[in-house]
Amino acid sequence: MHTGSNYKFIEFLIWTRRDIYVLFLLAVIPTVLFQVFDIKWIAIPWMPVALVGTAAAFTVGFKNTQTYNRLWEARQIWGSIINTSRTWGIMSKDFVKADNPAIEQLIYRHCAWLTALRFQLRKPQSWENTDKPHFKEYRNYFQIPEWEGNLEEELKKYLTEAERVYVLGKKNRATQLIALQSKHLKALRTAGSIEHYEYVEMERRLADLYDHQGRCERIKNFPYPRQFASINLFLVRLLVLLMPFGMLNEFQKLGEGFAWLTLPFSVIVSWVFTSMEKVGEATENPFEGGANDIPMAALSRTIEIDLRDMLDESNLPAPITSINNILM
Repeated sequence: MHTGSNYKFIEFLIWTRRDIYVLFLLAVIPTVLFQVFDIKWIAIPWMPVALVGTAAAFTVGFKNTQTYNRLWEARQIWGSIINTSRTWGIMSKDFVKADNPAIEQLIYRHCAWLTALRFQLRKPQSWENTDKPHFKEYRNYFQIPEWEGNLEEELKKYLTEAERVYVLGKKNRATQLIALQSKHLKALRTAGSIEHYEYVEMERRLADLYDHQGRCERIKNFPYPRQFASINLFLVRLLVLLMPFGMLNEFQKLGEGFAWLTLPFSVIVSWVFTSMEKVGEATENPFEGGANDIPMAALSRTIEIDLRDMLDESNLPAPITSINNILM
């Protein structure tokens, strides 16, 4: 997540410079053929270019709206995780009989669930953008804790060795950690360390956590529909290909030599469309590890600080801060 007031224009230019190189080449070739080699027939009427541009504008706008909705839904889910986590903390502290070591175990195991969940959500999918050059290059400006760290080591801080080994042997670690929480609650109820009503309420919170996890997994494992992403990409590419051919005659009407203006203006207009398409692409997968992702590590650390503060611990971890205005 970008924490500054806005991206700098130079950052955007660097991020999209490969597109600019291609757009410039696409504009140079027809302009040189038209002006230098006097091949006038390559110019096309502006009307078909405008029609394609209108269609491209609609599809780009639709995609950006829908990808923003995916991002915002992901942020809402993590907002719910924060609220449910705090509720879990006070229930663990107030519902379980005082001085019971289970209070700390329930809270620390919840921190382990947060850790396992964010590590799972950061795993790359085939449709995500992690293998693209501009994605890899921009990663030099920030760090992704889930890629820099190790889940096995992280879980040592929250689980007993037996639970850690058990959880690491499972495919969906986050799911099994909630199952362990439920098993522990059942044991506490059997031992009389928690009353029936409180037991039922805490089980409901675990169900809420499963719901939050499932909604995250739905966004992670179901991409923005490929048919819409593909038609958007095709129309934008068709537009930038036709753009210089349509501008040649329009600038030629201004006088001899004005057709050279096709070069800068074709690049500028095409860059607007390609950049909008790239913004939508960078927004559609809110857990992929990009600069516009949900800052799961920072949110998890906030939750951990709150929960451990409820235990009256003094040696609390420091909040995660942004690097180059990017908070992960």
